[in-house]
Amino acid sequence: MRTRRRWLTASAAAGVIALAPSTAFAWGTPGESNGQRAETSGASSNDSISSKVTFRGSVASSSGQGSGSLKPVGNWTPPACWYEPRSAEEFSKYIEDMYETTVNAPGQHSYAKTSAGETREKYKDGKYKNYNLDQKNEGNWWVAVQDEDRWMEPEAQVCDEEPFWAENGTAPPVENAVTPEVLAELAYNRIQLPTTKVTLAPADTTKVNLPTWAWLDKTRFDAVSVTASLDAGALNIEATTTATPVALKLEPGTEDAETYPTSGECTISGDGSIGEPYAKGKADQTPPCGLKYLRSSGDGTFDLQATITWEIAWTGTGGAGGDLPDGTFGTTQAITVQEIQAVNR
Repeated sequence: MRTRRRWLTASAAAGVIALAPSTAFAWGTPGESNGQRAETSGASSNDSISSKVTFRGSVASSSGQGSGSLKPVGNWTPPACWYEPRSAEEFSKYIEDMYETTVNAPGQHSYAKTSAGETREKYKDGKYKNYNLDQKNEGNWWVAVQDEDRWMEPEAQVCDEEPFWAENGTAPPVENAVTPEVLAELAYNRIQLPTTKVTLAPADTTKVNLPTWAWLDKTRFDAVSVTASLDAGALNIEATTTATPVALKLEPGTEDAETYPTSGECTISGDGSIGEPYAKGKADQTPPCGLKYLRSSGDGTFDLQATITWEIAWTGTGGAGGDLPDGTFGTTQAITVQEIQAVNR
């Protein structure tokens, strides 16, 4: 998952891209899950600073097929924006490069040039002196970053503080400044889970009033983890978020059906299995996990929804750790239900 360039302040300059008269610098895009620099949009690679947060583990594949992301249970969501540190050298180079790009860009609006100058003056010759380069070993600049996929959400707009200086060992005075817990929450949003297509007996096509057994291959549903890391000078922290499957819920796709158990929630056994494979001789038994359709699907199919609930826990630098809200991920599969045909003689 990428994060959108963060606009510093309404009074700062628009770099190569001018969105509106009051737009500001495009701050940066974070690294991809493999740690590579994210591709910028509409600007040269010198116009932004990549996020130092990297992810490894069960993250999205390049194709994105055969897996999906957690959907948090309840109203909680991972952060849509956060603050990260930048060294004095990085920050000064960024501001100076953006200033030069803006004032020298052919056809650039005067308001952008003026705004660029005001921002440069603030951090070079105004409130701060020469980007605090003389204190470069004593602290960092902190800047806001937004989640690329959620930048239009209200939650992505709350990180609206201008870049500020914080001394080493001092907690930045803002919410969502990167900590092990914030890294754990960011990792939550990047966990990729296997598809939850259940194995059925009978498979894909069943009969009215015939109990259908359902189970999942336990070897595909072990715990999965993602580790988020940030190495930024004096700040070197990480957190690992782990999702463990705990239950499978079946929704037949029609009210004319029964589930086993009645709730439709199949718990995961101690050995990690979900449901029980059908075996010869069990035709008269009630499946521990399954369903029974009470009418035919006609010329169509029913959409069976299979959803796994995952418990989420995390551990981080310095012995930090805890739990995060459960998450779910489900997929659908088409089920054909036929009438049992009888021949009268």
